[in-house]
Amino acid sequence: MQRTKQQTIARWGFYLLGMVLLALGLTLNTKTGLGASAIVSVPFTVSQATGWNFGDLTLVVYSLFVVAQFIIKGKNRQWTDVLQIPLSIVFTRFMNLFEGVIPYKSGNLPADLVLLVVAIIFTGIGAAMTVAMQLIPNPGDGIVGTIARITGKELGFCKNCFDLGCVSLSLIIGLCFGNVLLGVGLGTLISMVGVGRAIAGFNYLCKRPLLEITGMN
Repeated sequence: MQRTKQQTIARWGFYLLGMVLLALGLTLNTKTGLGASAIVSVPFTVSQATGWNFGDLTLVVYSLFVVAQFIIKGKNRQWTDVLQIPLSIVFTRFMNLFEGVIPYKSGNLPADLVLLVVAIIFTGIGAAMTVAMQLIPNPGDGIVGTIARITGKELGFCKNCFDLGCVSLSLIIGLCFGNVLLGVGLGTLISMVGVGRAIAGFNYLCKRPLLEITGMN
């Protein structure tokens, strides 16, 4: 009984750590000045254009993702899907915290690229850890998983299409504000490829030990 309790605590601990790393990675990506990660490129573009808070706008977009999941799932929706909203509130508060306490200013391209690599690694590790623990999905992962199940398409393919859709919408929003690359840049493109590789690398090295520790193997 004690072991089961420890495994449960470890599972939630890894999940929460993954969320923190994911929030940190997404925030660092925006700090590079090279554009935001694709999944949050829309709120970041709007934030850049209006001056509104990036974390709060991300919360709005994530809430829309949850609503979309309810619509797409229809009768197959579950009440536990609603838990993604309070999760998003906590998640975006971490984003605001990191935005406020990290003083980095972009402009030095080599340093910006190094920070981008760090951001991609944190984002990949965070995403891999949260998905592996199979608890409450991040709304960005939740909407992609829902689309994959409904369409019968491969998850990675749906992720690529969804990211492309987010980037395209960001470009349109930027164009409306007079700068098509307002929230999208080289870092956006690199992260679209790099995060997937970071996830694959982390899973190859660490997923099995994590599942053993949490009793999920």
